[in-house]
Amino acid sequence: MAAKAWGGRFQQQTDARVEAFTESISFDSRLAAVDIQGSQAHARMLAKVGLITDDECQQIVETLTQIGGEIKRGEFEFRFDLEDIHMHIESALTERVGDVGRKLHTARSRNDQVSTDLKLYTREAIQRIDGLLKDLQVAFVERCEKDQALVLPGFTHLQRAQPVKAAHYWLAYCEKFDRDRQRLADCLKRVNVSPLGGAALAGTSLPIDRHYSAELLEFTDVARNSLDISSDRDYLAEFCFCMALVATHLSNWAEEWIAWFSTEFGFIKLPDAFTTGSSIMPQKRNPDVLELIRGKSARPIADVQQILVLLKGLPMAYNRDMQEDKLALFDAYDTVAACLELAAAMVEGAELQQDTIAAKLEDGFLDATALMEYLIKKGTPMRTGHGIVGKLVALCESRSCRLVDLSLEELQEACPQIEDDIYQVLGARNAMAALCSFGSGGEAPVQEQWGYWKEKLGL
Repeated sequence: MAAKAWGGRFQQQTDARVEAFTESISFDSRLAAVDIQGSQAHARMLAKVGLITDDECQQIVETLTQIGGEIKRGEFEFRFDLEDIHMHIESALTERVGDVGRKLHTARSRNDQVSTDLKLYTREAIQRIDGLLKDLQVAFVERCEKDQALVLPGFTHLQRAQPVKAAHYWLAYCEKFDRDRQRLADCLKRVNVSPLGGAALAGTSLPIDRHYSAELLEFTDVARNSLDISSDRDYLAEFCFCMALVATHLSNWAEEWIAWFSTEFGFIKLPDAFTTGSSIMPQKRNPDVLELIRGKSARPIADVQQILVLLKGLPMAYNRDMQEDKLALFDAYDTVAACLELAAAMVEGAELQQDTIAAKLEDGFLDATALMEYLIKKGTPMRTGHGIVGKLVALCESRSCRLVDLSLEELQEACPQIEDDIYQVLGARNAMAALCSFGSGGEAPVQEQWGYWKEKLGL
């Protein structure tokens, strides 16, 4: 039992089935780099306070670097009987430097060690996801130049509503993904707090310097309660939620483009490299990547539920249940990162079908709201104007014509305040051009927001 870190008081070997059941090396081996990073900082802190010598510290740090290189190159053997990545690395260290390696775990428990590793890993994950989100924002902003002359129908209830600049659509996604980045930045504040030195649950009687190890690991603060350190996985639940919302936004975008790619819409053409064919229908081009982005969004959403259900019944402080927390973290992170890596390339490569869009742009009375607001400017109460335009739309539907096709006399019969300048408002492009409020889909407001995003993203 001496091979086990906790084996001193046990008389029997662990059942092989228990070792297979309790291992986590099959999924936590990916924490190797941050485990070594945290251990090296801990060793330097132990040397600073005199619990190990400078020479011992150097031996530990250098040997850990060697072990990390072997793991990275795939030269390191993993075994179920060593349970997790933390014991694999500590065991290898002890095999190579003997008692010096046994000193590394001084004033540290696997509880605070694991939490430190998870926080370091999550911090890196946040930075990577933030970078991928920025790449996607850049892809949308750079589309604005190519599509600046295009007007699209905006939809509510998937029904044509009002016309907007195509760039307004692209910048709308920039806003969503920017909120995702803001949430991640806020999450980082709670991630970037050092748990190292909290030990099992009560701290230690040894003269450690937790602030020094936190400084070495570039944490911005030090956790203040050792009981809380052992039990806290709030930051993982929060990170998983952030991933779930990113995935939701990606799914919204994918769903829209799936519809736009259909023959019925015909708004967009996707690159061949991001579509697939049918095994039986030779004409088919299927938006499989978009469909899988939409489908994979279910996983981060489920990961939030997994980690919350995992945590909800746990007493203070550490419980072995928490070994399962990494599965939600890794799955949410991997899924969202994979989707984001493809999303920016798809946004860059897609083409709006200008002729198809223009041919149908006047369908659906996209200028009806602009006509109502024209009446308001002429002194008509809003609800009265709403009713007038509704009756005019019904008239047009009965004649299979558009509002702009009505004569001035017909329009004035519905509302005497209408003058011949009404035709500067009617029609989808005129209705779009009339939009002037801050943040709206009209020409000037979109130009303003486009400039804002170019400056914000450094373009």
